[in-house]
Amino acid sequence: MNGPALLKCICDETRFEILELLQKDNELCVNDFVEKLKKDQPLVSHHLKTLKKCGIVKSRDEGKKAMYAISNSQLSTLISTVTKTSKKIPTLCTDEKCC
Repeated sequence: MNGPALLKCICDETRFEILELLQKDNELCVNDFVEKLKKDQPLVSHHLKTLKKCGIVKSRDEGKKAMYAISNSQLSTLISTVTKTSKKIPTLCTDEKCC
């Protein structure tokens, strides 16, 4: 995967929120995401499937549920860096024309 493809996979707001949660909690199941994000289960599952297909998250079965985690430490560092950097930028562009 090249850089632009990676960024395209994580640029969706819900997917980035999922990754931020995984950054904090290391491993979560779909129900955890639904509860924390206050989003519908099908939507969360769709985004987890996309992140998994891109190789950004991995899953393991634990009984009847799947537990999700960021697939490697470099991606974890990237998410952390983006989160920290975005907090240091005084004004983020909210105009669709600039992004």
